[in-house]
Amino acid sequence: LAMFIDSITVILFLAAVTIELCLLLKSNPVPMIIAEIFCANLGGSATMCGDPPNIIIGTSMGYSFFDFLTNTGAIAAISLVVVVVYFYFCFRKKLVAPGTAPVDPASCPDPNSAITDKKEFISSVVIFLIAVVLLVSHANTGLTVAFIGTFIAIITLIVEHKYAAELLKKVDYKTLLFFVGLFVVVSGLEETGVLEILAGFIGSVSGGNIAVMIAIIIIVSAVASAFIDNIPFAATMIPVITDLASDVAGVNLTVLAWALAIGTDIGGSATPIGASANVVGIATAAREGHIIKWGKYCKYMAPATIIVVAISLAMIYVRYL
Repeated sequence: LAMFIDSITVILFLAAVTIELCLLLKSNPVPMIIAEIFCANLGGSATMCGDPPNIIIGTSMGYSFFDFLTNTGAIAAISLVVVVVYFYFCFRKKLVAPGTAPVDPASCPDPNSAITDKKEFISSVVIFLIAVVLLVSHANTGLTVAFIGTFIAIITLIVEHKYAAELLKKVDYKTLLFFVGLFVVVSGLEETGVLEILAGFIGSVSGGNIAVMIAIIIIVSAVASAFIDNIPFAATMIPVITDLASDVAGVNLTVLAWALAIGTDIGGSATPIGASANVVGIATAAREGHIIKWGKYCKYMAPATIIVVAISLAMIYVRYL
């Protein structure tokens, strides 16, 4: 799901479903929510529209949906298999409380009862499919991701006009204003030459060695994104890697872009504040009385992040160097 829908939306949906499912099964939803957050961020790294940092990187550098899918997507696919096994061994004894009796399937609600209005359900599915098609084909149509998102939002408000006021009230305006201010700050850093200095520092530390440079970008991106939201970090680093590619001979900007995308997407999973999807998932669980503290979160997510960063670094070396 996170490959085609923003990871924040995926977690908002899955966390709520998981809590209801675990309530029926009398099991603990926290392990599943933790694993879902990581897999949503990992799946989001596979495509341009899957995670906000990828949207920023792709839009700024002119990459398409399939550019991400064939590069970061390959890394995400292999990493997903490994982390699913990792989470299985971490949580296999924690999902069901000791002594819990098996649930009678007959006691579960009828899935058909979830759809109260088939006409509205069909219209929502059609709008969603249109969004996916437009996002996948944006390189061919020439439409920007921003335009597609705005267009789909307008169509949704028109079709579901009965709920338009409610939908507009639920828009996170504080976050939107945060991003407006963020990009103003990033532009200021770029204009004053701070980002160019940072690029020069990375270039001098790596000694112009592309392998060292990639390692620095992935590791620094992952560590920084664990404590700074990965969206502003990605926006800050784009001009940095652009300067690196232009200043150091033999450095491929595209490879640095994939390193930055993977580092920011995966590193953001390590802590509760590293990515917007993390905050949303933890907040959804907390509203239902399931508190996920820093210690418990990092205990499982930090090792998973290290594993995927190592896999990503190895795959980039094998494929591009």
